[in-house]
Amino acid sequence: MRASTDQPQRFRVLIAHRQVGTDTASGRACAALAEEFARRNVETVTAAEGSDAQGIATSDTGLHAMLVDWSMPVGDDASGDAAALVDAIRARNERVPIFLLTEPEKAKTLNAEKLRQIDELVWLLEDTAPFMCGRVESAMRIYAEGLFGPMVTALSRFHRVHAYSWHTPGHTGGTAFLKHPAGRAFFDFYGENVFRTDLSISVGSLGSLLDHTGPIGESEKYISRIFGSHRSYTVTNGSSTSNRIIFMACIGRDQVVLCDRNCHKSLEHGLIMSGGIPQYMIPSRNRYGLMGPIYPGRFDEKTVRKAIADTPLSKGLEDQQPAFAVVTNSTYDGLCYKVDRVLSQLGPWVDRVHFDEAWFGYARFNPLYAGRMAMRGDPSAHDPNGPTVFCTHSTHKLLAAFSQASYIHVRDGRNAIPHPRFNETFMLHGSTSPFYPIIASNEMAATMMDGASGAALTRESIDEAIHFRQLVGRLRRQAEAKKDWFFRTWNADTVHDPSSGKRVNFEDASPELLGTDQQCWVLHPGDAWHGFDDLEDDYCMLDPIKVTVLMPGVQDDGSLGPKGFPASLLTAYLHARGIEVEKTSDFGVLFLFSLGITKAKWSTLLAAMLDFKHDYDQDTPLSRIMPHLVADYPDTYTGLGLRGLGDRMFEELRRTSQMQNLQKAFQSIPEARMSPADAYQALIRNRIERVPLSQLADRTIATSVVPYPPGIPMMMPGETAGAADGPYIGYLKALKSWDKTFPGFGHDTHGVEVHDGEYYVQCVKD
Repeated sequence: MRASTDQPQRFRVLIAHRQVGTDTASGRACAALAEEFARRNVETVTAAEGSDAQGIATSDTGLHAMLVDWSMPVGDDASGDAAALVDAIRARNERVPIFLLTEPEKAKTLNAEKLRQIDELVWLLEDTAPFMCGRVESAMRIYAEGLFGPMVTALSRFHRVHAYSWHTPGHTGGTAFLKHPAGRAFFDFYGENVFRTDLSISVGSLGSLLDHTGPIGESEKYISRIFGSHRSYTVTNGSSTSNRIIFMACIGRDQVVLCDRNCHKSLEHGLIMSGGIPQYMIPSRNRYGLMGPIYPGRFDEKTVRKAIADTPLSKGLEDQQPAFAVVTNSTYDGLCYKVDRVLSQLGPWVDRVHFDEAWFGYARFNPLYAGRMAMRGDPSAHDPNGPTVFCTHSTHKLLAAFSQASYIHVRDGRNAIPHPRFNETFMLHGSTSPFYPIIASNEMAATMMDGASGAALTRESIDEAIHFRQLVGRLRRQAEAKKDWFFRTWNADTVHDPSSGKRVNFEDASPELLGTDQQCWVLHPGDAWHGFDDLEDDYCMLDPIKVTVLMPGVQDDGSLGPKGFPASLLTAYLHARGIEVEKTSDFGVLFLFSLGITKAKWSTLLAAMLDFKHDYDQDTPLSRIMPHLVADYPDTYTGLGLRGLGDRMFEELRRTSQMQNLQKAFQSIPEARMSPADAYQALIRNRIERVPLSQLADRTIATSVVPYPPGIPMMMPGETAGAADGPYIGYLKALKSWDKTFPGFGHDTHGVEVHDGEYYVQCVKD
């Protein structure tokens, strides 16, 4: 018989009292409480100082109750007493039981506000230990039972029953794995609970994801309340599927779709599946190659209708009401719209607007992002005569959920899609065998954002990102004072300080100001740092937690300076030190300061950046800092140093005009000869051929060509590759040359097949 790892929950309680551990009446009373808790199998944590108690109370999320001495000071600050400790606890957790340990005379100093923050008063020297511990234990049970949402609560209760399973999945709670050595090792690796909660739709007590009944249906209502929607849906195959569901529910064949060109590949899939005719809206780009917002004028009805009339695929459809519009918010690089401004342009004439917020699910829960997300404000205030608004969240990206977990949120307005009709499309993409832990983790992501904890958790991420940005800024300023170089983070150089009325350097600004004032992150017109010209004020802001570190080499006009190196060099250096980044563009590296980031993590990153600078300046041999690279490609890298490699890479970028071709390619739309749906039909009917890059001019592309980075379609299915000396083929030629010159630093371009160094693209047969 295998020993169980499934231990019953054990409660933990904090006793914070200045007399803990002393031979005094209060100290002995605290000891009696600890002994009684131990008898009840409750673990006790103690603190005799207020500062220690505050550290424990705000960092140990496994505490189920806290007993706080009303007379306890916090450090040497007389104003930071037990009241401050209670405030700190409530700022993170509105529901954990707080018992105030006091005496009748001292209790007179309590006011109504503090009494509302606590659960009970305890007369430490009058009540008995068994009575007090019984009250605390009862409160802890109620608290623990209310921690979870409806789905996780039901799943936990079902798990505790340990019912025999006569249904799928065939591993029946994991026991099948125990019949084989490899299966046993697999079972031990993941632990028992994940197998016990991998259940079948046959378990009726948990409800149905496809019918939205039972605890699963209640879970979606619970998620809807927290995220401010009229309806929310749990999706178990990522926001790629969520986007496709919305597309197919909203768009019919040959209907015009307004589509952000800065789109995820799943939106291309939606066009293919629905048969919609895209009218692309081109976003802006800056000198670093970072994708910016779609300017408000490009949402204007007259402008868009003229573009529809001028596009061969949609000619004659300019009088048709566009069925749908989709906008990416925030962008991969962290730029987010003033949503009301976007809707003021689209809302009067487009009935359904979809914001793809895969990377922005946390925004509703911190006031810094106010007005920047689709589910903003009170859902009851949503105008029923305004457009129906959809948004999707990848809860596994920057919230705490398992991979593939996603939400669809809906606010019904004009031409709303009733749930029964919408659910037909939902079921088309859903599975009758969903993975229940994904559903549970999706709910847990909402639970963690509910109430005070959402604001506290998001603020921590914001604060860590700010501290990192400011420290990099100070190091850069020190380097420039010595006419030296260092990295910079992409954000404003100066911000307005309302308290002084003056502008201050970003790195010197108050972290509190940067963490609470949205204007510090708005892309104001005329500010040189962001690189977007003629931008409407307050229209777009930068998300602080998406930190782009910029390399030297790009000048303010977008040209290459005399010296510099590409971002891929830093990424390779960090990889060799066990640090993985989110995205690498030509001269920028993106780091995500998600909920899991700590000071230790970003301090390690900063230390690695300082080491890179040292090794770059010293031209340290690659054989010492990237030995695997030299071992894999000795003919290219033997005897080369880090700076020497950076210089060669920089000159290659200059020679091939890679950045210039990238900018031109993404600031225009290729000629469209077929819709994405028709191009896909050519693909599946094998009316395609593989064409080498040298013969690609003027050919019609059968599959999208998506360079990574930036991970945005350069050519969509049915579009042409353009002239041989045009930007699309020019950019692919530059990538091909780079891949040949710098093995180990090759590009990943979806839609391009590489054989013996040659680039091939699938094209529709002429």
